[in-house]
Amino acid sequence: MKKVLALTLAMAMALALAACGSTGGSSSGSGSAPAGSSAAGSAPAGEPVEITVFAAASMTETVAQIIEAYKTVAPNVTVIPTYESSGTLLTQIKEGADCDLFISAAQKQMNALDGSLKDDAEKNPDGLDMIDTATRINLLENKVTLVVPEGNPKGIESFDQLAEHLKAGDILMAMGNSDVPVGQYTQKILAFYQLDEAALNTAGVLTYGSNVKEVTTQVSEASVDCGVIYATDAYSAGLTVVDSATAEMCGQVIYPAAVLSGSQHAAEAKAFLDYLSTPETMAIFEAVGFSAA
Repeated sequence: MKKVLALTLAMAMALALAACGSTGGSSSGSGSAPAGSSAAGSAPAGEPVEITVFAAASMTETVAQIIEAYKTVAPNVTVIPTYESSGTLLTQIKEGADCDLFISAAQKQMNALDGSLKDDAEKNPDGLDMIDTATRINLLENKVTLVVPEGNPKGIESFDQLAEHLKAGDILMAMGNSDVPVGQYTQKILAFYQLDEAALNTAGVLTYGSNVKEVTTQVSEASVDCGVIYATDAYSAGLTVVDSATAEMCGQVIYPAAVLSGSQHAAEAKAFLDYLSTPETMAIFEAVGFSAA
């Protein structure tokens, strides 16, 4: 009798479970979608992740805007930016700073971390292998420009005229330090005009900034007669551009980007890098003077 009762109870439980499965597990009709999916077909939100992006100071405004837009694309990913001169960012990476994605304002700083160039003592002097070379891309192009304060008190209108003023020693020009890309591009311009930077510095016609933002501030505050900065910084600061350097004068201004090989969130960093190349983000870059590389 006990065996019959037990068998009856087991059959009743099995029928009840089957009924639940048929009503709650169906994906047809107007029933709710399975957990983790959505009607729009977007990927399920993953676990919260933080990625650190080191970006050249000249990208401050644009990258900040893009990070805000990215929150709707990958709500689980928090992008933490650090903006500084590419030379300073390179030093921090070499010293072990936490960084998932590096965007430099020149090839020099990226080359110094590229393991595929470790046998080239000029490009990679320390033989470092710190980026995932498969992710390295040329992201953007910028322009080196000559800018003046409001009203252009000295009437400087071109790099040719600037060179003559520097030779005469009757102006004060701001430029970046030698360890930052904007300073290195300016040094090439001085060399193009056969001007001796050390002699100009001794003559007191040059001032320096540790990054492009400091140079921009000196011009904005009219503490100098002119300065050499990027077109994008001139746009952001509302400064007047009187001339743009040619490739012959200082080369192309290319911004390379790559995921660090030691990144703990390489997939998320690569996804953000891919997002930086989309038409939507390129429109943000182009609005301030960048162009696709």
